[in-house]
Amino acid sequence: MPEAVGVIEALGFPPILAAADAMVKGGRVTLVYFDKAEKGNFYVVIRGSVSEVNISMDAGIKAASETFGGEVMSHYIVPNPPPNVVDILPIAYTEDVEEYR
Repeated sequence: MPEAVGVIEALGFPPILAAADAMVKGGRVTLVYFDKAEKGNFYVVIRGSVSEVNISMDAGIKAASETFGGEVMSHYIVPNPPPNVVDILPIAYTEDVEEYR
């Protein structure tokens, strides 16, 4: 099954929390990474099948945008990331998230 990676970057913590919640509830995806970006931005990364990531990203973008003061700075989906991208970037399934797959 082809996999995809989805990333949302938002201004502030409340919108990214709302996005992460909506994404994992909106489709069969696994949250694999979260961190602060710069200037008060945060980002969250999900992985799953291409169709599920598309559905989850729509839900996450909507939730972040509807949060009071929420602003989505950027978002993107990478369908079928090559192995060298998965190995280098922090998007691999780890032991911490394995139970949620």
